[in-house]
Amino acid sequence: MKGLVLIPAYQAEKHLGSVLKNVLIAFSKSGDVLVVDDGSSDGTARIAQKYGVFIISHRKNCGKGAALKSGFRFAIEKGYDYVICLDADGQHDPLYIPSFRRMFESGGFDLILGTRKLSPGHMPYDRYLSNRLSSVVASIAAGKRIHDSQSGYRLLSKNLIGKLRLRTQQYETETEILLQAVRNFNVKTGELPITVSYGREESHINRLKDTIRFLRVVLKSIGSN
Repeated sequence: MKGLVLIPAYQAEKHLGSVLKNVLIAFSKSGDVLVVDDGSSDGTARIAQKYGVFIISHRKNCGKGAALKSGFRFAIEKGYDYVICLDADGQHDPLYIPSFRRMFESGGFDLILGTRKLSPGHMPYDRYLSNRLSSVVASIAAGKRIHDSQSGYRLLSKNLIGKLRLRTQQYETETEILLQAVRNFNVKTGELPITVSYGREESHINRLKDTIRFLRVVLKSIGSN
C-alpha cells in the first residue's frame, strides 16, 4: 500500500530538520513525505527543500486545519492509500510510523489515533488538564470512549479522507475529523499507545480562542444529528 507522511509546519525551522531526518529513516521505503509550510517567515521551507520531500507552501498563515486540508487534497490527487499526520515540533517520535502502518494494513482501520498517556507525570500539567477535559467532552459527543482526542499523531485512510467535509481551519480541525469519522461515517477507529517528548518548543495554540473553537465544533456535531 502507498502511504504519505503529512507534516503541517509553521515557524518550524528549529526542529523540522531532525524530524524529517528521523521520518525518512522510518518511512523512506514505505511511502513519501509532504511538508505543508503554513506561511512561515523563517527557514521552514528551506529545510524541507534540503531533505528533498514534497512541499506545499501557503502564502500566509492559515491555520493547522488548513494545512491538513492541503495535505489531504494532495494525498487524494496522488492516490495514496493512507496518510500519517505528525507535528513538526519534535514531540512525535517517527519510530512509531511503522506501527501505524502495520496496524492499518492488518486491521482495516480508517482512523488510528496515537494515544498519549494523559497524566500529570507524562505531560505539563496545563496540557494534562486541557487534554483530559477535551477528551471527555469529545467522548460524550462521539458516543464512544476516546482517550486522547487532541493527538495530532494519527493515521487516516483514503476512504475516510474522501468522505470528510471539513469546515474549520485551526486546531479544532482534528476534533472535527474525529467526530465526523465516528458520528457521521461510523468507520473503524483504533488507538496506538505512544510516548511524547515535551521540550521547550513554542506552542502556537491560543488557549481561549482554540477552546472556544473546539466547543463550537462539538456543539455543531451534536446539533447535526
